[in-house]
Amino acid sequence: MTELSDFKTLGFIGLGAMGKPMVIHLANKLPPESRIFVFDVVEAVVDEVCSQFPDRVSKGSSAKNVAEQVETIITMVPEGAHVRSVYLDPQNGVCSTDISNKLLIDCSTIDTATSLAVKDHIAVNFPSASFYDSPVSGGVVGAIKGTIAFFLGCAESDPNVKRLTYLASLMGKQIIPCGGPSLGLAAKLSNNYLSGIIAIACSEAMDMGMRSGLDPRTLAKVYAAGTAQNTICDKFCPVPHVFPEAPSSGGYKQGFKVQLMRKDFGLAVDMAERVGSKNVLGDAGLQTYDGASKDPRCRDLDSRVVYRYLGGDEDWQAKLNGA
Repeated sequence: MTELSDFKTLGFIGLGAMGKPMVIHLANKLPPESRIFVFDVVEAVVDEVCSQFPDRVSKGSSAKNVAEQVETIITMVPEGAHVRSVYLDPQNGVCSTDISNKLLIDCSTIDTATSLAVKDHIAVNFPSASFYDSPVSGGVVGAIKGTIAFFLGCAESDPNVKRLTYLASLMGKQIIPCGGPSLGLAAKLSNNYLSGIIAIACSEAMDMGMRSGLDPRTLAKVYAAGTAQNTICDKFCPVPHVFPEAPSSGGYKQGFKVQLMRKDFGLAVDMAERVGSKNVLGDAGLQTYDGASKDPRCRDLDSRVVYRYLGGDEDWQAKLNGA
């Protein structure tokens, strides 16, 4: 096991829906002597986390300021442009200070080209520093529960794999080395493409079954018992009140925003085109998520709100009860 002393000082940049619970897990599980420095452009969320752990978590004034105080940095921001800014901004970026010998882990889901550009910049200017892509999967619920999966952009033989695995294990359950730089991202984009397609298919299948007179809870049992079994139907069911903990059952308010699914799906379609993969469902899926992300009934809600966008019945319980 890695030396716990490796993580006496740790920085976390990006305290959004995923980043905030990840920081909370670190604050609860790192050794008592460890200190965490955090930064986000939304100052209120930084203050909230710092007040929750006043002796453990400290506020940074910028990405550069955080980098100056720690040996390990985790970043979790929405898009490639944000990753470039966090690392490469000449005034306030991580790389605007000396990051020699530091361990840098980007958990954002972005395009592989941006990740490789940041890695190359660091390799040229700070050859003793180590940068890894390590996107995560499991959604906001998984981040809160500490059950997310990490897809490491490195091989199992990488000299830092034990350190990366230990740190990731404090925030999630599964840590999968994917082979090398940017391959964690390639794995994640492939995963989100499949997840997005399944959510659309599940919504359509549920809708056709319900319109035929079936109770969606019965349909969920049928899918679970047959070859259609999948995690979306089991735990993230797009139909409200089939699975109580699914974002749909809480008004789609907590989960992976539909705009982010549209972004990731678009990145996956771009990747498929770049590597020569024929994706017959890509255009239809991208069009669906693009429309849902712009629909005021769906925007800012969990991506499984695609069920609503496609015209699914959310008030099925009242109808079953004769209301």
